[in-house]
Amino acid sequence: MPEPVWDSVGNEVFPEKKEECGLFGIFGDPDAVQKTYFGLHALQHRGQESAGIASSDGEGIQCYKNMGTVMRVFRSGTDTLERLRNPIAIGHVRYSTTGSSTVENSQPLLAEYSRGQVAVAHNGNLINAQLLRDEYEAYGSIFKSSCDTEIIVHLLAKPTHQSKPDPLGHVLNHLQGAFSLLFLFSDHIEAARDPYGIHPLCLGRTAEGYYVVASESCAIDAIGATFLREVEPGEIVRLDRNGLHSRFFVKRGSITPAHCIFEHVYFSKQNSRIFGENVHEFRKKLGRQLAREQPAVADVVIPIPDSGTSAALGYAQQAGIPFDMGMVRSHYIGRTFISPDQKLRELEVTLKLAIIKEVVKDKRIVVVDDSIVRGTTTRGKIRALREAGAREIHMRVSCPPIRFPCYYGVDFPTKEELLANNRTLAQIKEFLEVDSVGYLSLEGMLSCAALPKDHYCAACWAGKYPIPVDVTVNKFCIERYQLYMFEGFTTAHE
Repeated sequence: MPEPVWDSVGNEVFPEKKEECGLFGIFGDPDAVQKTYFGLHALQHRGQESAGIASSDGEGIQCYKNMGTVMRVFRSGTDTLERLRNPIAIGHVRYSTTGSSTVENSQPLLAEYSRGQVAVAHNGNLINAQLLRDEYEAYGSIFKSSCDTEIIVHLLAKPTHQSKPDPLGHVLNHLQGAFSLLFLFSDHIEAARDPYGIHPLCLGRTAEGYYVVASESCAIDAIGATFLREVEPGEIVRLDRNGLHSRFFVKRGSITPAHCIFEHVYFSKQNSRIFGENVHEFRKKLGRQLAREQPAVADVVIPIPDSGTSAALGYAQQAGIPFDMGMVRSHYIGRTFISPDQKLRELEVTLKLAIIKEVVKDKRIVVVDDSIVRGTTTRGKIRALREAGAREIHMRVSCPPIRFPCYYGVDFPTKEELLANNRTLAQIKEFLEVDSVGYLSLEGMLSCAALPKDHYCAACWAGKYPIPVDVTVNKFCIERYQLYMFEGFTTAHE
């Protein structure tokens, strides 16, 4: 199970929203492993639980992965990257959306079957994972992990699937849900995106002509490569010594896309270009629309950093209210740091989010955040602003109230845990302890997007899921046991 996080008085709390996974791959570059390392650094915001790189010399694959951030896993001063040095590589940073946060579930997953070795890296969530796993286990398959990605390996290894004209395309047609995938074979890379294009996957090329694939264009920029385009929904892109080749495992354009608009609202990095537009510019549009729909009389607009900053800037510009940074977030405090006593826990909270008193003292402030999930951490920030002397606090949120869980790769809690579930705006205002609260409307949010409204998934706000789901499924649905660490011992409970 993920380690707990504690508030300033010693109660266990849960992160408001958690990242997804990040993928990076490059073919043919002598520095492929080092560039994969840099690419994963650029994607670190998508997952901090584990990191891994698999590489190939054209004949055999080797892989190294472990728990922690990219820098922690591939520590400077070690020769890990040098030992992985090969011209073909893929990498992965993980936040678990199916399966526990364990080294067994870290990626890339490396396996060997009748056609040789394969390493797989996955961003997304397979909603038919439990059904497929039950079926394969019934016929004797043995699984080493509890993540949904391993199921793809078993599908690929099945003899009747290997006999198909396009084995990988055949396998992908068995999957339901959200998936952006990288497959590293000994002499080539295959990149694939689900038919709905739920999460982004981008293509780029270096100045030397080597092709790159990544979850976001910010990782392509990080290694000095040029963004080319996104992998299309339902497309498989092959990178090999002959260049780039494209094919589709479903009829091209036969399915209306369902891009996760929460990628734009929160997940993706501001300098990324996804779903046809820049993330920062999109968030500024959200802020401007929010100011039109939810105005406030105030002295200053401040963001909840970092993901709320762009929307707050747009809000301030539209409202004609000065913008300032009333909070500073530390990027150097671990998310799962556990302090031994209350005083140190209080210090940890202060270090994670510092209030600039001179900005907020005796002011009427508009606080802009990208979203609110459970509301517990948001309420803590509001209390800190009160203690710093804020006279009025008006909470503004640049997306609609989140009332439904996500089953496509965003680790939202159950419906009962969501702040906006069965609460009125007045009750939310009371819970957050603010003077007013205002959300952007669903129509207003979708009006800011570059693509047609029906090209986005808005299930977490509207409850309409583009791919039918079993609502009883949860993050640990394919685990027979949940593991707990206690004083160095691992215990299992059904």
